[in-house]
Amino acid sequence: MSKLEELIARLCPDGVEYKELGELFRTKNGYTPSKSNKEYWENGNIPWFRMEDIRQNGRILSEATQKVTKDAIKGELFPANSIIVATSATIGEHALITVPSIANQRFTYLILKNDYKDKFIIKFLYYCCYNLDTYCKQCLNQGNFASVDMKKFERFKFPVPPLEVQREIVHILDSFTLLTAELTAELAARQKQYEFYRDMLLTFDDVRAGGTNVECLEYQYVPLGSISTIARGASPRPIKNFITDSLEGVNWIKIGDVKAGSKYITETAERITREGAKKSRLVKKGDFVLSNSMSFGRPYIMKIDGCIHDGWLSISDFSHYFLPDFLYHLLNSAIYQSIMRQKASFGGAVQNLNSDIIKGILVPMVPLSEQQRIVDILDRFDALCNDITSGLPAEIEARKKQYEYYRDKLLTFKELKKEA
Repeated sequence: MSKLEELIARLCPDGVEYKELGELFRTKNGYTPSKSNKEYWENGNIPWFRMEDIRQNGRILSEATQKVTKDAIKGELFPANSIIVATSATIGEHALITVPSIANQRFTYLILKNDYKDKFIIKFLYYCCYNLDTYCKQCLNQGNFASVDMKKFERFKFPVPPLEVQREIVHILDSFTLLTAELTAELAARQKQYEFYRDMLLTFDDVRAGGTNVECLEYQYVPLGSISTIARGASPRPIKNFITDSLEGVNWIKIGDVKAGSKYITETAERITREGAKKSRLVKKGDFVLSNSMSFGRPYIMKIDGCIHDGWLSISDFSHYFLPDFLYHLLNSAIYQSIMRQKASFGGAVQNLNSDIIKGILVPMVPLSEQQRIVDILDRFDALCNDITSGLPAEIEARKKQYEYYRDKLLTFKELKKEA
């Protein structure tokens, strides 16, 4: 019997009480002080939390990227050890705020009432709020703007186990969280190591590949367009008329089909008709595609055949000169990513690549045997950093699933039956 099981058997064998959110907490909406009053935002020391703070710094927060002055506060300053829950827009997120603060209007503050402060460990309630996140997504008002039905929100129930039980649950879940954080830090270190060796191995001289002086280069540099075929994608319009559910359709490749950190495009969410494919650009397995706007210049290797719209560029017919994996590492290196950023033309505020830019980029003519040697080294690093089946990301994902399983199990209690 584990320590937690022993505590439950001894302290609450018949179950625990459940209390509604509205009984346990005062709830107050966050707000945004006037942006037009610059004095509110200059030299402030009171954190003003936004969703960006959770995304960047996690769910237990003491610092915000923006701070306000005391004069910006309307009414009360929300106390330390309050929980904020996103109840509009990006619903399904929460954080424990460990300092006096305010947050924007997307959040509702949960402030534990004085009558219950001696019955709860705030970190236990924070962990319970993962279930509240899921509940919020199921309790939305109907309308154009996503928001939580606040009457239902206040009826969400929290378990009230003895403090010793809460403390042990927090200890267990904190251990899982710490392990995941350590693995994430290890991944970040390995990614930096990979980037260092990638850029070192792919820097063949002290002349930038984007330059024109090629006399002193270790390897000959030639324009990429002279040894490959580079073309822009094309879209049949209106695209909705060409989307099909037929298995005979052609894969329609969009940015959304690319998995985070992926080297390959392996599947698509949509297909287009054969007629639509004739109005588009066909790419084949083994070809490269580059996004030419937004997150432009990031290379992907095709593992499937399909069609690309005009937000993509394709690179093909390079196999006599480059191993696909070598070209992938080369184009993904800091040097070439920098070259593409510098050469991208500006259309308004958005940078864009075009086929002429990619055709003109100088690339080194490295012997295939040397390319293979470099690929063998970098692929090991790449797998460790990005492989979702065997590398650190796989380990992190497994730990997260294990953590979520035990979190749900640990926070589920038999409800104590009330005496008639």
